[in-house]
Amino acid sequence: MIADADLDRLIAEDLPFGDLTTDALDLGDVPARITFSARTAQTACCTEEAARLLVRLGATVSGPVLKSGTPAPPGTLLLAAEGPGGAILGAWKIAQTLMEWSAGIATATRGLVDAANAIHPGITVACTRKTVPLTRAFSAKAVRAGGGGLHRLGLSETVLMFPEHRALMPDLSAVDALAVLRHRCPERTLVIEVTSIDDAIAVAPVADVIQLEKFSPAAVSAVVSAIGRRGDGRPVIAAAGGINQGNAADYAASGADVLVTSAPYTARPAEVQVRIAPLAMAGNRSFKGNQRHEDQCA
Repeated sequence: MIADADLDRLIAEDLPFGDLTTDALDLGDVPARITFSARTAQTACCTEEAARLLVRLGATVSGPVLKSGTPAPPGTLLLAAEGPGGAILGAWKIAQTLMEWSAGIATATRGLVDAANAIHPGITVACTRKTVPLTRAFSAKAVRAGGGGLHRLGLSETVLMFPEHRALMPDLSAVDALAVLRHRCPERTLVIEVTSIDDAIAVAPVADVIQLEKFSPAAVSAVVSAIGRRGDGRPVIAAAGGINQGNAADYAASGADVLVTSAPYTARPAEVQVRIAPLAMAGNRSFKGNQRHEDQCA
């Protein structure tokens, strides 16, 4: 759930002191209709938040909102709303940009997930916390809309020991460091990132998850084979670093259990077509600026 405060920050960023052009042209109270449609094939995302943005500015959502995660071929209607021109024009670019950017992440995630699952059905594709700053909640929603999982959204969430941690305690082996973590965080899953096959084999008996940083698919396969021969049950193997749609199939075939990636966050935004037109007043219909109808977006 994206908080109202996050949406209000988007509004404040684009409308800090109102819409100068709309106000100067006296369009604030002109009844209008806006539609958002997929210009390119995409996995829809943040349509619900776009609808809430429109409502928060005084518009009324008309018709269903296409659910995030839904495939949207070109021409698919994502969202429509009616209201005073000030609300429609004020929300226009905020809503469009949010849907385009988040759908780009969702669509890229879906492509990566599909490529990996074509080779290894059920394999998890998990995205990291390397999001654009201050966009983590929206990014997480987009990843999930695309069928991906969330690897680690914050430092408080998971015990994950990097080589950078070990660099600050050079007298302690990786195995001994994991023992310390096991003692101090007994209820937590212990994850360790390694950069060599030998390190992966060494920590296999004590780690819950081994993250292989920038290993080739062949090197991942070598780790899986070596650990598998131990006969005492191998930990989860997560392949990380440089994984994208182009090589996801190779990594899925390597025997890894999880593919960890940040690639979707730099995906090109999807394209959303917007049309705005005057709306003829019918009967006693009227629009009240800033009146909220939150239930329409539920």
